[in-house]
Amino acid sequence: MPAYGRKTSQFKRGLRDSPFFIFKRKGYVMDKKKDKLAGQGSAEESKKPVIPEILESVIIAVILATIIRLFLLAPFFIPSQSMEPNLLVGDRIIVSKVAYRLGEPQRGDVIVFKYPRDPRKDYIKRLIGFENEQVTLKDNRLYINGKETPEKYLPEDLSFSDFGPVIVPNGCYLMLGDNRPNSEDSRVWGALPEENVIGKAVLIYWPFNRARLL
Repeated sequence: MPAYGRKTSQFKRGLRDSPFFIFKRKGYVMDKKKDKLAGQGSAEESKKPVIPEILESVIIAVILATIIRLFLLAPFFIPSQSMEPNLLVGDRIIVSKVAYRLGEPQRGDVIVFKYPRDPRKDYIKRLIGFENEQVTLKDNRLYINGKETPEKYLPEDLSFSDFGPVIVPNGCYLMLGDNRPNSEDSRVWGALPEENVIGKAVLIYWPFNRARLL
């Protein structure tokens, strides 16, 4: 081989053995190791058990549902005819538990409450009278403090017995069912203490063809 060729080959071998090239080769190997380790890490992550993740999601969902039911909204079932024709047997409704924390009850509100004679039972009626008001039912009409008060939520031809006059006690409401001839309400068990109120009925959600705001 010519001297020039031998010198060139010696130069290349020396360059490959130089600290710079050794460092570069080691770096390349290290990079490949990192890539391999990273690939192993991704594979290990993908092999994490799915069941604990599903269980965690279910637990979170249950906790959120419990919080909503206890403090915000709750479903209720209509078991009787006392609120016909506006609420029918079998209707399912949503009750807002925060409505009266954000505002005051209004006459005509449909309210779910704990039955005064047995707080284990939930009742639903319409708010008719406030504390210190005089309530009278006469000739199928409602009178508050002697003044006739329209009830647009009742059928025009509805007939019911006279009642009162009575004065609603302090801290209480007078509650009546819309189906006046067939409702056990404040005419039977007296005024409703404010602390028995659970919330305001805001929505019929089932059956679907009757879904509407209340």
